[in-house]
Amino acid sequence: MKMYEQVVLAKKQLEGVVTSTPLTKNFNLSEEFDATILLKREDLQVVRSYKIRGAYNKMSTLTPQEKAQGVICASAGNHAQGVAYSCNLLQIQGKIYMPKTTPKQKVKQVQLFGKSFVEIVLIGDTFDDAYAKAADDATASNIIFVHPFDDLKVIAGQGTVGLEILENCKEHIDYVFVPIGGGGLSAGLSEVFKELSPNTKIIGVEPQGAPAMQTAIATGKNTPLESIDKFVDGAAVKQVGNLTFEICQRNLDAIILVPEGKVCTTILRLYNEEAMVVEPAGALTIAALDFYKDEIKGKNVVCIVSGSNNDIERTAEIKERSLLYEELMHYFMIQFPQRPGSLKEFVNDILGPDDDITYFQFTKKNSREVGPAVVGLELKNKNDLVAIKNKMNDKGFEFKYLNEKQDLFTQLIG
Repeated sequence: MKMYEQVVLAKKQLEGVVTSTPLTKNFNLSEEFDATILLKREDLQVVRSYKIRGAYNKMSTLTPQEKAQGVICASAGNHAQGVAYSCNLLQIQGKIYMPKTTPKQKVKQVQLFGKSFVEIVLIGDTFDDAYAKAADDATASNIIFVHPFDDLKVIAGQGTVGLEILENCKEHIDYVFVPIGGGGLSAGLSEVFKELSPNTKIIGVEPQGAPAMQTAIATGKNTPLESIDKFVDGAAVKQVGNLTFEICQRNLDAIILVPEGKVCTTILRLYNEEAMVVEPAGALTIAALDFYKDEIKGKNVVCIVSGSNNDIERTAEIKERSLLYEELMHYFMIQFPQRPGSLKEFVNDILGPDDDITYFQFTKKNSREVGPAVVGLELKNKNDLVAIKNKMNDKGFEFKYLNEKQDLFTQLIG
């Protein structure tokens, strides 16, 4: 059976379970890019991400014996919520492995959706760590493993997003931007579009720090990355699925990588301008528009907003990463004269009226004439950096610029 036909069956299976989420025009983005920008709001799904589609389609088609034995899954958060909600609806016992680094909000939501039908096991630092343990457990226990992306039933469930987009949009769609983690959504959706709207360009979007699909397609081999930046937790995997790799390699027109800092800027913008709360993976496709602004001008464009399971405790990190990306946050190690008034002199003579010290760490050394201080400056205009460096040189403040020294920056700032 063709994947498209499996997606059509999945849509019937999901009736009454998942929300047919809105496809709405965003006027601010449309004006900015001189295009019609439509947002597919999967962040408004009952579990606040599209993952319920694949999880429920897989689990609802298990045999009575398989349902009685229970299921096991691994997830960084959203798939876990989809599985947990499905366990509750279908009254199936589930064991869910999640990385220890999963935001607390997501862990709590998994338990709320699954109630007494789920057991949560926090293990490892990444999705891949949790996945390895879950797969081993499923094999040893002879229990169905509900894969987050590399499963035909899961891919078909995620593909129903594509069916809904085409049902709700009467105009031809020129571009669809779809986030990629393991590739389940991009694989299922691209199969639908290649069947029903083959001239639509499907652009996959990955975080710059976890380019698993782009690397696999570029090399022609689905091999794991050695390391990844885990920040975009809903889309940061070391290796995509074998099934999803095969489909995406055939169907995707391009893959674009978006810096994590750009994702953070987009998260803050969506909250401030649109009152939308999105998780990092949910902001990926909108963040990618800047890099396609010439191609999409005058076109009809769909961005998949994949989820809104963000943890408020991450707000400070999101702001920090955004400011660093926008070149408005700068860190220095400065040698301060160990005499009264040196800090006042720095503020008065070096900083502009709109500049702010947001970080300052200094330990007085009585036996020395100068002492090092780590200083973080937030600027209103990124072009002011050159003037600040010149003033420090003119006033005799020796310094190291930490933004360009990643190892030292990570060690001192974290």
